[in-house]
Amino acid sequence: MEGGFGSDFGGSGSGKLDPGLIMEQVKVQIAVANAQELLQRMTDKCFRKCIGKPGGSLDNSEQKCIAMCMDRYMDAWNTVSRAYNSRLQRERANM
Repeated sequence: MEGGFGSDFGGSGSGKLDPGLIMEQVKVQIAVANAQELLQRMTDKCFRKCIGKPGGSLDNSEQKCIAMCMDRYMDAWNTVSRAYNSRLQRERANM
């Protein structure tokens, strides 16, 4: 498993752990999990909102509803994310 959580954890092969590399790998894993959760929640919410009777295909109004719902969901998520990150930066600066 080269480049991932391999046997040497990105070390030089000497068996020593590289805490910085491990932390980066954990951050990547968390980011992937968060993105997957965001997509799942958005899909669930927009499906419930837009699809009355599931069938073999989406009609035009369902397609438009899904597209608009996903756009709004992502816009809201981005707004909240920016506000949260801004607040974190302000709090870190005040420490």
